[in-house]
Amino acid sequence: MQGAIIIEGHVQGLSNVRSIGELGVPVIVVDCNNCIARYSKYCKSFFKCPPFYSDSFADFLIDLAEVENLKDWLLIPSNDHAVHTLSKHKEKIQAIYKTFVPDFHELPNIYDKKRLLDIASKNGVSIPRTVVFQNPSEKHFNEQEFPIITKGRNGLTFYKKTGKKAFVSKDSAELKIQLEALSKKVPIQNCLNQEVIPDSLEHKTISFTCFSLNGEIKSQWSGVKLREHPLRFGTATYTMSIDSSPFKDQSMILIKALNYSGVCEIEYLYDERSKEYKLIEINPRTWLWVGLAKACGIDYAKMMYAHAYNQPFEYPVTYPTGRKWINHITDFPYSIKGTLKGEYSLYKVLKSYLTKRELAIFKARDPLPFLSFIFLLPLLIIKR
Repeated sequence: MQGAIIIEGHVQGLSNVRSIGELGVPVIVVDCNNCIARYSKYCKSFFKCPPFYSDSFADFLIDLAEVENLKDWLLIPSNDHAVHTLSKHKEKIQAIYKTFVPDFHELPNIYDKKRLLDIASKNGVSIPRTVVFQNPSEKHFNEQEFPIITKGRNGLTFYKKTGKKAFVSKDSAELKIQLEALSKKVPIQNCLNQEVIPDSLEHKTISFTCFSLNGEIKSQWSGVKLREHPLRFGTATYTMSIDSSPFKDQSMILIKALNYSGVCEIEYLYDERSKEYKLIEINPRTWLWVGLAKACGIDYAKMMYAHAYNQPFEYPVTYPTGRKWINHITDFPYSIKGTLKGEYSLYKVLKSYLTKRELAIFKARDPLPFLSFIFLLPLLIIKR
């Protein structure tokens, strides 16, 4: 029986391990580090691999298939670097494995944010006001509306070289200082300078997710980040499923324009000023809180497996809204910090801990990943 290899065993990887394992299918986890997913009862084997961004990672997968007899197994990546490497070596990877990653020549349409925004705008999808400067001393700084968020055209490269996902400037003087500092690490022409879309307790980052084939959406699900870390522009810690209707049409247009196949997450921010959902980015993989979609009956890992092996599958068209997901390990400390800063309502934070919600890691039927995380936590803190 063909199984699945889950690439990266963090929270989203653990959800994918459980999804595939529930089918009675063998599951292998590969990661550069120790990880919680390897301790799931559904994980048959764990292998430590080279860095996902390296060419040696592709060689590792090819060698693993030969040694472990993994011909035609499904690869499910949950990491952007892994997606990039699989796409770069797609021809030789697909000669052995089944996988859903874009062709390498199509990858810039997703990971190059400027290119993605251009495609979106051309197809009528709303985007944030964006400027690319040619040098850190341009006179046009004073013509911009502040605050401005500066991020890389390629988020993977930008983060690797700067250590941050983005920088916020409150005025032209601060922007100039930020860009001068950045110019020593990355070319200024490779930075996007965007309007900061005001968020609030009501309007946070929204994720439209889907499984599509050749630009046609087969199933979709949406959720919203209610809390995140770091505060604003961060990783989800507490989320909720929501109705996709307000931004479904433009998402379908974008998926069709990209001729996308596989699972992806499209992030939007709602701009109260223009009453538009503005595109932020696309992640061509499963995302951190994919477990909430699974809890709502939209199980993307099972969809990929069924399609990969031509198995009958009834794609869900509806799902419950208002379902919650929480990662207690990260949410608790950042909720305290956010409450002290006035970002979060103390009443709503306390209420969220008393309401029914999907837990990111702990499952009574599969407790070892949670217990292992408790033991691994000191090591993770030391590394940071």
